[in-house]
Amino acid sequence: MTPSSVRAEIAGLKPYVPGLSIAEIQEKYGLAQVIKLASNENPLGTPPLAVAAVRRHAEGAFRYPQGGNPRLAAALGRRHQVDPAQIVVGNGSDEILDLLIRVLAVPGRDNLVCCRPCFSIYPIQGQICGVEARRQPLREDFSFDFDGMLNLVDQHTRLMFVTTPDNPSGYCPPRADVARLARELAARAPQCLLVVDEAYMDFAPDPAGASLLESGELPENAAVMRTFSKQYGLAGLRLGYGVLPRELADYLWRARLPFSVNILAEEAALAALEDSAFYAATQEAVHTGRDTLTVGLTALGCTVWSSAANFLMFRLPEGAPAAAVCFEELLRRGVIIRPLTSYGLPDLLRVSVGDARENRVFLNALDDVLTATHGRGGAA
Repeated sequence: MTPSSVRAEIAGLKPYVPGLSIAEIQEKYGLAQVIKLASNENPLGTPPLAVAAVRRHAEGAFRYPQGGNPRLAAALGRRHQVDPAQIVVGNGSDEILDLLIRVLAVPGRDNLVCCRPCFSIYPIQGQICGVEARRQPLREDFSFDFDGMLNLVDQHTRLMFVTTPDNPSGYCPPRADVARLARELAARAPQCLLVVDEAYMDFAPDPAGASLLESGELPENAAVMRTFSKQYGLAGLRLGYGVLPRELADYLWRARLPFSVNILAEEAALAALEDSAFYAATQEAVHTGRDTLTVGLTALGCTVWSSAANFLMFRLPEGAPAAAVCFEELLRRGVIIRPLTSYGLPDLLRVSVGDARENRVFLNALDDVLTATHGRGGAA
């Protein structure tokens, strides 16, 4: 097959760029120990009840899961006090996002609206599906320009994506602002679905006050995405879900590949929802660690953006090496964080909140880098 036989949208596609893995950095630099603070994973690992559930059900892995994952949909309905018929579970929330574009948007005609920068899956999957992505730049302080997004909407706009708390900044808009956006979008473009990606909402200082889903007043033209990858520590099992208008949820179930959620992921998720001790411990670790990293980075002269998520975006102090150089120097010291070049922010970096030891190792390593290359340090 020659490149000319590939669809033009695919030939010009820039793929999603994941965070580096521990194994590849160990091999590249010959390191015995590496810590990864690049992919916003749970700092405490996997919930003990979920681990036990996977072990308990491993021998049943030769069976197909029950179609429609009704037990998990029911459990999530109870968790969010919504009708289980509104819930669609998928192989990560990425699958639900992809399905929404495929189900709602006509290739070559329709468009979607998102921000610049934003989680790159939105424009990438739009391009794969042949759907134009219209992008509204964030404001200088990384807050959303909702009026600007609304101005990009026309009669062919089928989806608008908003991430709250946002990635990579951690900015979390007031719930009232998101609700207003939904109302104005419904008036301007009744055919358009507002997709609110709340992957990091568990880490917000006041989730009940910030989340449309938790408010109990989900607009009829809105869908909310959630994931088990962050708070629930199941990133490697790939499990997410959407809370959608009931009729739309039915269409997504029809279009979803059968059995895309494997049986062990489902059992782990059911157990994780019951692991209240792990939930509370994760909350404590993230809130405490976020404060520790903010104080430590600020003491090193960095500019740190306030975050409602389990990560921090920061700029190195004036006169420090370029962000890309600092990133590489940290790799040599066994610390993986996230350069933001793929977000169009080459002078910024993002670090996930780790456990107490990982946070300390990162701050000490960054102090060492700045001392070696910038002639300062000792503040961490």
